Amino acid sequence: MVQTSVIGCGNMGSALIKGLWRAGNHTVVACDLDPDALESVADYVDRTTSDVSEAAESDVVIVAVKPDIVGAVLDDLDLTPEQTLLSIAAGVSTDYVDARTDANVVRIMPNLAAETRDMAAAVTAEGVTDEVRTLLDDVGEFAEIDERQMDIATAVNGSGPAFVFYLIQAMAEAGVEGGLDEAHAETLAAQTFKGAAETVLRSDRDIEDLIDAVCSPNGTTIEGMDVLWDSDAKANVAEAVAAAEERSAELAAEFNDE
Repeated sequence: MVQTSVIGCGNMGSALIKGLWRAGNHTVVACDLDPDALESVADYVDRTTSDVSEAAESDVVIVAVKPDIVGAVLDDLDLTPEQTLLSIAAGVSTDYVDARTDANVVRIMPNLAAETRDMAAAVTAEGVTDEVRTLLDDVGEFAEIDERQMDIATAVNGSGPAFVFYLIQAMAEAGVEGGLDEAHAETLAAQTFKGAAETVLRSDRDIEDLIDAVCSPNGTTIEGMDVLWDSDAKANVAEAVAAAEERSAELAAEFNDE
């Protein structure tokens, strides 16, 4: 069992806690100053605490707090070079964290699907260890990237779930308009996205080949794809990702100017 602490039990911190609990390979300590936040994750951890020093006793310490309080949390953390600190604070550079701790620092950008162990995460390649890789494997898939790519990764996998939810909603609403029950339409749309995503991850074929495999000549799918190919859908998705990337860079700049 890997001793793991999660400092900050908000949306992302609690998602990681629940995913690690489901994996069953971690002894988890949850740390937060908010009693309600601790109560919400109490069933998924070995113990809860409001004492950062108690959280600092773990092999891996995950700092899952908002960027504006990262500095204060790090000031209260006394870690050794044998420990690993994972930072998920958007816009907070590895250099900033590294200057405030003796621990091995790794920056990650996870997403909320960690709760169901379906997370997509970006992790800075520098400093990543097999221990970190195992932890990330326990809650989903990950890509090791250069830190300079973290803003675009934040847009793709950090903001991406909201974009996917929007598309699922659009497909489900189309199903309802066609006569499906709302619950049935949502199930079919969501499961279709889930299955398609798994196919992309598990198949050796590229995405264009997978599209072709579904598009029988003169069939129903190619009729729908012709509409998408003739539309601005791909450009609009790219624009949404670019806007999220730009905002990530702005947040990083604002943090570094403080």
